[in-house]
Amino acid sequence: MRLAALLAATALCAPATADEIWISNEKDDTLSVIDIETLEVIRTIETGERPRGITFSKDYSVLYICASDSDSVQVMDPETGEILHDLPSGEDPEQFVLHPNDKHLYIANEDDAITTVVDTESRTVIAQIDVGIEPEGMAVSPDGKIAITTSETTNMAHWIDTETQELFANTLVDSRPRHTEFLKDGTELWVSSEIGGTITVFDVETQTEKAKIEFEVEGVHPDRVQPVGFELSNGDETAFVALGPSNHVAAVNAETYEVEDYILVGRRVWHMDFNADKSLLFTTNGVSGDVTVIDVAKRKPIKTIKVGRFPWGAAFRPTN
Repeated sequence: MRLAALLAATALCAPATADEIWISNEKDDTLSVIDIETLEVIRTIETGERPRGITFSKDYSVLYICASDSDSVQVMDPETGEILHDLPSGEDPEQFVLHPNDKHLYIANEDDAITTVVDTESRTVIAQIDVGIEPEGMAVSPDGKIAITTSETTNMAHWIDTETQELFANTLVDSRPRHTEFLKDGTELWVSSEIGGTITVFDVETQTEKAKIEFEVEGVHPDRVQPVGFELSNGDETAFVALGPSNHVAAVNAETYEVEDYILVGRRVWHMDFNADKSLLFTTNGVSGDVTVIDVAKRKPIKTIKVGRFPWGAAFRPTN
């Protein structure tokens, strides 16, 4: 009994493992793992060539990595950092999205103008869908029925029926669309346009444009205000939008489509992710090679964390 009591007490006293933010560094071929409690890099892990998009499985047991210059999606054990195997991805995978079934990956193949659908269990390609030139952004609706690919050169969002794996609509957006997300229980689709300097809002049921969001940062030339990645706060109330070489993140009211704040971050802010309760936002700043931590309630940066060269993607991982 004494031994059992000692073991129980030791377990109770053991420090809890903090949640993490994982960052892909496309010039270093590495991942940086940030401890959310200490706001420090605790691990650096080697990957394939030019890692960009990263996402975890639903249970966080594996990490999927778009190793663009290795022409593969790598599957990593986040506990050990070991690459378990590669998935067939098509050439130059850049971004992807995991279907709600936790099984199918929809991958944008920038060089081939296709979207590749991969079954992660059988490790086989189940569809390749012709889209526009230089596809990048990927999203799947909450109900899993629609996938979206955005194409940078064709300036379109391509709407894919995930049951048939066929296109059913193509909608024009402004120049060089980068990122896309479904909002409001899947009733709206937002698409950022890097060179156009806008976000286009679509009604999903009709695929028609509802609104256009524009950005203007004081003291920054309009050509440098380039919306790319964005993430939504709790309840989809606020969209935080990375504005590229303007070195700012915009806070947009998702109901009124009005820009409420601009937050100064590092150089060429690209993508971002939240911690568990969405009280902190972590942005990847490519040119300055760091991550800015933003206090979401105050809309203020609280720390800069040095990572690898040209950080690109960000993904949250709970460890408890």
